[in-house]
Amino acid sequence: MTATHAFWLAGREATGESTFDVTSPWDDRLVGTVSVPTDAQVEEAVAAAYAVRDEFAATPAHVRAAALDHVSRRLAERTEEIAQLISAENGKPIKWARGEVGRAVSVFRFAAEEARRFNGGEAQRLDTDLGGQGRLAVTRRFPKGVVLGIAPFNFPLNLCAHKIAPAIAAGVPIILKPAPATPLSGLVIGELLAETELPAGSWSILPVANDRMPALVQDERLPVISFTGSEKVGYAIMDSVPRKHCTLELGGNGAAVVLADYASDEDLDWAANRIATFSNYQGGQSCISVQRVIADASVYDRLLPRVVAAVEAQVTGDPSDAATDVGPLVGEDAAKRVETWVQEAVDAGATLLTGGKRDGASYAPTVLADVPADVTISCEEVFGPVLTLQKVDGEAAAFAAVNDSKYGLQAGVFTHDLQTAFRAHRALEVGGVVIGDVPSYRADQMPYGGAKQSGVGREGVRYAMDDYTYERVLVLTGLQL
Repeated sequence: MTATHAFWLAGREATGESTFDVTSPWDDRLVGTVSVPTDAQVEEAVAAAYAVRDEFAATPAHVRAAALDHVSRRLAERTEEIAQLISAENGKPIKWARGEVGRAVSVFRFAAEEARRFNGGEAQRLDTDLGGQGRLAVTRRFPKGVVLGIAPFNFPLNLCAHKIAPAIAAGVPIILKPAPATPLSGLVIGELLAETELPAGSWSILPVANDRMPALVQDERLPVISFTGSEKVGYAIMDSVPRKHCTLELGGNGAAVVLADYASDEDLDWAANRIATFSNYQGGQSCISVQRVIADASVYDRLLPRVVAAVEAQVTGDPSDAATDVGPLVGEDAAKRVETWVQEAVDAGATLLTGGKRDGASYAPTVLADVPADVTISCEEVFGPVLTLQKVDGEAAAFAAVNDSKYGLQAGVFTHDLQTAFRAHRALEVGGVVIGDVPSYRADQMPYGGAKQSGVGREGVRYAMDDYTYERVLVLTGLQL
């Protein structure tokens, strides 16, 4: 894993004039050295993508679908190798890394399926009105233009897949920037795409530094930006290019609501174990990890010790060990930030029930209760293995507590009542409501995105394809309908 990795420029392997090292957040060992594209090479990639856009849009669906199927198969064949790479560069426990590869396999397969059925054309009779007699409208979707995809570190393979696969499926050229901390997994996708017959220029994977992104964001040849990352950076991008189409998948502080009817021992054990697992998986570095637990007063006292016990049962340590549940954060600075936020909450009166300790880039799974509403950890996305517990009286108070946040990505509601499920769907100001489970559930084919400060637009293969394209109507005249 210590070789120098080339990048992918207009579909071919290339190297630049400088490199940077990727190290493991677990033990600081060198994982790989990455070649950095020069400004001239970045310009070449943009120019190639812009030049090929009409050709790529006209590429037969079976060609694009075959390429996507190929990547899906090759990812599956190389699952263990790629999972080891994800774990090494990201610090993700190997069991979660294997799951991430499996999800990317599905994303490319879903994209192949969508490529075959996308843009079939919808016909609409216009003679429902006198002025439309003899006219038929046919609506199809066409690319808005080259996509600039910007991926984060926390799912270094699958979130790259969520940028690239829908673009290829829709016949849209894409330039992908993987996260500087975790570029190696995204570059593997380039290896597999290079084995296909996609037009040269239709895709590039460029590991450029963050400070070089403003010029790309401003480039008029890249009219669509798909960004996954922090709220601050995402909205700064949107504000800087108000006339571009931006899809922003930003942060959250996911709430898991446990209502009064979810009261049996079996119910509470299930809820506690799911909450503990998904407040800590990926080291809590997931936009939909459980950060807030909001429990009805009638079940709170029975739920709390179960949650603490389940959190304490999480196995921490070496991410390469198959038994490890929780590995390090992406770096020591991230762990120090979490440490500061927890200490601020404790100093303000919160009760530390377990955890609260840092060791380098690792932070112990942590549970807090009685957390004041105005401390940072109540208001912002912690992006670490920390959860808070809050007691409320009744469904209305629980739903109000979920909505008392600037974020609105997903929420989980533990209830058995179907009417309550539909009330939650109507009342909660989030992009997704998960009934009977935590907010951390995501199926890669479903629409995924947020409300309020959690972003705009939707990912999920077909929904991203819609974001990358626009409807164009063709009116046929003089027909005998």
